[in-house]
Amino acid sequence: MSHRIAAKITGVAGYLPPKVLTNADLEKMVDTNDEWIRSRTGIRERHVVEKGTASSHLATEAAKCLLKKTGTDAAEIDLIVVASVTPDMMFPAMACLVQERIGAKKAWGFDLSAACSGFAYALTVGAQFVGAGTHKKVLVIGSDAMSTILDYKDRATCVLFGDGAGAVLLEASGEETGILDFAHDVDGSGGQFLYMPGGGSLHPPTHETVDKNMHVVHQEGSQVFKYAVRRMAEVAAHLLERNGFTSEDLKLVVPHQANLRIIRAMQERLGVADEKVMVNIDKYGNTTAGTIPLGLRDAVEQGRLRKGDLVLLMAVGAGYTTGGVLLRWAY
Repeated sequence: MSHRIAAKITGVAGYLPPKVLTNADLEKMVDTNDEWIRSRTGIRERHVVEKGTASSHLATEAAKCLLKKTGTDAAEIDLIVVASVTPDMMFPAMACLVQERIGAKKAWGFDLSAACSGFAYALTVGAQFVGAGTHKKVLVIGSDAMSTILDYKDRATCVLFGDGAGAVLLEASGEETGILDFAHDVDGSGGQFLYMPGGGSLHPPTHETVDKNMHVVHQEGSQVFKYAVRRMAEVAAHLLERNGFTSEDLKLVVPHQANLRIIRAMQERLGVADEKVMVNIDKYGNTTAGTIPLGLRDAVEQGRLRKGDLVLLMAVGAGYTTGGVLLRWAY
């Protein structure tokens, strides 16, 4: 049984910090090289924040761009949902910071943490409020400044991530376009393979936690790789079958940009051609909650989406979390 929601994406925008960190730059910081990075990840460069710029700043810029693109007055926004694992601080929520900065005086909001699946989760959550008829315009943002929680001596992680934000506007939909279905799950047994141990209530910041390098990303890459390939393909196939589609019906797949090899392996299992898969990891790296909305933005700018196109969004993240959304493009 599908879970059709009467909500559609009516606009998309993104923002990347100006500073670019290339593979050549990383060669000067850690024992790695351009060929090693590109062959294993597909990444050439990524954007990173300067000191003093945080996730909320990226989210705010993406939101401002979205409002301008869609001709939306900030006062029309009813709800702001921000997906992130790199909030400026534990509280207040980034949604509050964004709300104040863009002047969305009538909006309430909150943050959502689901790592790389965060945007898919936030999109589904926001759509529920539109589908229920209680909210007319919902702003959904995925924003992360991953460079702030990386160990640039660990080549297994520091080469993978970049900073960026993407945002979409959700509004009520008719029967022709909009979100058709979603499939999300978690597998908590995977939490031990991708995590940041320090900074929370279990290991609050101390000299000891800093000395032990507990405030940066820790990852068992091979474990995450295997799970991501299998689970993204399984959830994608399930969503298509449940709604009476095959991979041939898809116009575009926008997968989370974690690793080009993961994307290609999932693509092969689904039997989807290259031209139907959005890839921009070479330019941005893994921006965590930002990858899918940035992928949608690029797809629109490249003319790869038309009204009525069947689109699949897929992600796997720390937790493990898995998020899949099937939709008909609305414009």
